Amino acid sequence: MASDMNDRHAADVPAFYEKHTGDFDRERGRDLMERDHLAAAIEGLRPGARVLDLGCGTGQPIAAHLVSEGFRVTGVDVAEAMIVVCRGRFPGHEWIAADMRRLDLGRIFGAVVAWDSFFHLPRNDQRAMFPVFARHVAPGGSLLFTSGPSDGEVVGSLYGDPLFHASLAPAEYRSLLDASGFDVVRHVVEDPDCGSHTVWLARRRVIVDPTSPAPLNRAP
Repeated sequence: MASDMNDRHAADVPAFYEKHTGDFDRERGRDLMERDHLAAAIEGLRPGARVLDLGCGTGQPIAAHLVSEGFRVTGVDVAEAMIVVCRGRFPGHEWIAADMRRLDLGRIFGAVVAWDSFFHLPRNDQRAMFPVFARHVAPGGSLLFTSGPSDGEVVGSLYGDPLFHASLAPAEYRSLLDASGFDVVRHVVEDPDCGSHTVWLARRRVIVDPTSPAPLNRAP
């Protein structure tokens, strides 16, 4: 019974954010507590590189920071109302209303960020996301996401409505990343300097031609 209820709350996440776009935008902190983790994710990217923000919300503060750093941002959010706000704020960038689980943009990015978004997916959907990440992160590029500290599901409350979160165990995240061609660069559990977020930073492996020291691909 509890599992059925959690499934229902998980299915309600898109409607939650559609309903509460204004609340979210007013209350989302702008102090960029994520700064150090973002800096590590975009380190080495050239000016104008493409960055994909999965679960971009209303663009503040993460997409806004990426734009200010000179990157070409593609933002994806399941809530159309969030995307409408982003289009008004950052008209020179790309904003797409879509479910990240079915995303296939046909191009790669120097970095993919899924901050406080990926963890709203049920655990089986999280497992299925790693091939999605892999086909959007360039070899040598970065993947930055947040999770829970341990395996489980939680239904919290925000703005007076239930909100679903889930996490896999750290060992499973490591296994999924490895199988999808990523090396873990950073894993911080409940980072006290970042609002107690549990943070993962991984880098996609570069394929090297054995006849040449130069990598076959570089992050765009």
